[in-house]
Amino acid sequence: MADPITARIDQFFASGYRCAESVLLYVAESKNIQSDLIPKIATGFCGGMSRTRGTCGAITGAVMAINIFCGRNNPSMPLDQSYPPVQKFVQLFEEKFKSINCMSLINCDLSAEEGRKKFIDENIIVTCKNMTCEATRMAMSIIDEKPL
Repeated sequence: MADPITARIDQFFASGYRCAESVLLYVAESKNIQSDLIPKIATGFCGGMSRTRGTCGAITGAVMAINIFCGRNNPSMPLDQSYPPVQKFVQLFEEKFKSINCMSLINCDLSAEEGRKKFIDENIIVTCKNMTCEATRMAMSIIDEKPL
């Protein structure tokens, strides 16, 4: 049987959500955070920043999730409460997957029609789900280190 993170991420993907949305949804749900902005705020980060060959959406979703707890809502607050946990997350992800770039991670260019066809034909969504699960685990671990 799948662990709770994998099971829930599978449900999110089955319902049509993708990487950034799923990480943010999982963290918010697990921490009883509700907002009409979640997952809406994460949508444009899916697919390597809206299929622009950018940063993996699982990463950007995790960064948003981490910053729910470590970010600032006042410019007089220090940036260093956010930067170290985000840097730790990015380092962990990059160590495990050898990149933070969507196109490199899935070996598929989602900005091109051929790449989107390859994504479907080769069932690359499974790779995305796996990275989304791992990004969620890493983010939860970092969040749980922080006092709430």
